[in-house]
Amino acid sequence: MSSLSFSSLSLNPALIANIDTLGYTQMTPIQAQSLPLILEGKDVLAQGKTGSGKTAAFTLGLLDRLDVKRVEVQSLVLCPTRELADQVAAEIRKLARTIPNVKVLTLCGGVPFKPQAESLEYGAHIVVGTPGRVEDHLNRNTLKLENVNMLILDEADRMLDMGFQDSLNTIIEHIPTHRQTLLFSATFSDPVRSISKHIMSNPTEVIIAETHDNSSIQQYRFKLSDNQDRFTALRLLLMHYQPTAAVVFCNTKQETNEVANALKDKGFCAVALHGDLDQRERDQTLIQFANKSASILVATDVAARGLDIDDLDAVINYHLANEPEVHVHRIGRTGRAGSKGVACTLYYEKEQYKIVQLEVYLDKEIELQALPDSRVLDKPSYKASMSTLQIDGGKKQKIRPGDILGALTGESGISGEQVGKIKVYDKWSYVAVNRDVANTALNKLAKGKLKGRSFRVRLI
Repeated sequence: MSSLSFSSLSLNPALIANIDTLGYTQMTPIQAQSLPLILEGKDVLAQGKTGSGKTAAFTLGLLDRLDVKRVEVQSLVLCPTRELADQVAAEIRKLARTIPNVKVLTLCGGVPFKPQAESLEYGAHIVVGTPGRVEDHLNRNTLKLENVNMLILDEADRMLDMGFQDSLNTIIEHIPTHRQTLLFSATFSDPVRSISKHIMSNPTEVIIAETHDNSSIQQYRFKLSDNQDRFTALRLLLMHYQPTAAVVFCNTKQETNEVANALKDKGFCAVALHGDLDQRERDQTLIQFANKSASILVATDVAARGLDIDDLDAVINYHLANEPEVHVHRIGRTGRAGSKGVACTLYYEKEQYKIVQLEVYLDKEIELQALPDSRVLDKPSYKASMSTLQIDGGKKQKIRPGDILGALTGESGISGEQVGKIKVYDKWSYVAVNRDVANTALNKLAKGKLKGRSFRVRLI
């Protein structure tokens, strides 16, 4: 019997029979590694992307543990969006169909509250929901979680990106500490690591190795002749690589502003980061870059200190760093979290001695490349994938991320999959939405209400 077959597991026979009829023959890597641990009752922290089979892994675990005779909420699955919650609930129902009378309830924002409360009165075994709406039910005493023995956080990194940390904390306070906790995330970012420490007990990590190792940084240098323009060279590199997230390093505040403005004039989505920005401007700039509303961040070294950005595809040294250590620090920002990174350095012939010094320091040669063909500039500049909406209301007005998500995805709204990062400050909030639905989202928020009030909303 293959260790990759579901029948090798100590699963409820009714589940095994159903798995066979669904045509699931072999376990995916994430299922093979996590399911035996889940069935043993261990806490599991697993790196799982959409399509990896993670939903079936945790579903089989929670169904195997379920006591159908007790009509009380025994498992809670939290998801970032209504679409994902609906998919998960559908998968649970499909895998549970050979177990009689399993009650699965979906609790998500953007739909009326009252029918959900009425359904809860009839009881449920498994609740799948978004953090904001689950928190609402807890606050109104329509949901009881004191009998939950399994908590699952699906796409935890996305939930944290969307600002649900506070809601998660509230929900977890209502769940017994003696429980099994499963956390699935596409990345193990610092916030994911942090929450796992607080809510899990000695978790076993499951990391599915990529079939290829592409974590290295490709370093290239581009020597400009005296008559070549540095800014044109930058445009050539951006149009050639088309990075979704790139940092361009300049050596002065003034140049940072000039380069960012010139890129905007050429149709790029660029923002500048330097020491003269006040805190609100800095927050706004970093939010636009982190939520993929701006694909290019033009920055000085000082301003970029302490930036926590995991998925940079490119770093471009508009000018060589003054010190080799600074160069290493700059390029180390790309190629993180198992992704591929490219680092490009522009310089003139007279700066060749700095390249020599750098190569001695690095103990390696930096590959010299020719600039891309100038014909790439004939195409229109590529755009960032998202746009940012600013709402003139925040924590002081009791606005939470779930309120914003619900307002956007409610009746005739946009899909939850079209909503990106949400950040709520004291007096204002920011939400990223897909660029092609930005106007629809703007109208939905501007004409609708948050917490029963209207707020000014604008595109930044």
